[in-house]
Amino acid sequence: MAVGPFSQDELDEIYAFSIDLGRKAGKMLMERVDQRISGANGSSNAFEEKENAVDIVTQTDEDVEVFIRSALETRYPSHKFLGEEAYAKGQSRDYLIDEQPTWCIDPLDGTVNYTHIFPMFCVSIGFIVEHKPIIGVIYAPFTDQLWSSCSGRGAWLNETRRLPLIHNPTPPMPANAPSQCIFSCEWGKDRRDTPDGNMQRKIESFVNMAAEVGSRNGRGGMVHGVRSLGSATLDLAYVAMGSFDIWWEGGCWEWDIAAGAAILLEAGGLMTTANPPEDVDMAPIEDVRLGSRLPAGPSATETGRETQERTVREVWRRVRNLEYSRPGA
Repeated sequence: MAVGPFSQDELDEIYAFSIDLGRKAGKMLMERVDQRISGANGSSNAFEEKENAVDIVTQTDEDVEVFIRSALETRYPSHKFLGEEAYAKGQSRDYLIDEQPTWCIDPLDGTVNYTHIFPMFCVSIGFIVEHKPIIGVIYAPFTDQLWSSCSGRGAWLNETRRLPLIHNPTPPMPANAPSQCIFSCEWGKDRRDTPDGNMQRKIESFVNMAAEVGSRNGRGGMVHGVRSLGSATLDLAYVAMGSFDIWWEGGCWEWDIAAGAAILLEAGGLMTTANPPEDVDMAPIEDVRLGSRLPAGPSATETGRETQERTVREVWRRVRNLEYSRPGA
């Protein structure tokens, strides 16, 4: 299946290169972890704060991005490159994804986890063509988990297990979703404790999703559990696996979701806007960039897509609108 200017054979070659690059970058991350654990080479927990005390960058972020960018520019000199650390150091503040083939990279997603040696950190490599994420590679080296996908080739865990993990048949979303679902969310970096600010809206939304059915003026969702991995990229990977049912977040950047979106969509998932529309019942559910739902199969009365859309509307009933703007916007 051709995508844009690329034949399937060309995509397969790019896909194989991406997987190899992801593993090599992940190896670099683990080498740095091992140095810190052993105290070799004067390694320490040093890091720099970015916008606030929970948004940080280490030298490892920068070194791994340089490694990935060099490899990509050597192999594919005509492709664009968008990396988190290069962007943070002064690239244009505009939306940088256009029609051109673009690599969208987060060299170390879950940097806070990494600095605390909490295993939920990864390298994220996404390849976007004509605004669509068509190849995704996520490698979590501490747990040696590799999620990958290529348009037309399916989504995979460690190249052997097709995603979602339960797919023959893929179960539908629960009839009373979000009840019986695992809900994934993140606190995010905006920790300003202002009345009706993003953090307060998130807290209200999290409690709505967790509270017993019938409580909170009918907004109680009574999900089976609430999970926060500290990595948007890994949240998406776990949704693609079917381990999480719902992920809700706002304020993500392209590199936060490019690889995860490619994998989730290839696994049959739905991504749509995180913010609820004015008319929850009638607003169209469009395939856009943020928010994600479990790949779902049909039920006796609904198609898989219908079970997904029903769940989206029930989540919208329980969450608040989040407000984010880009620096310099």
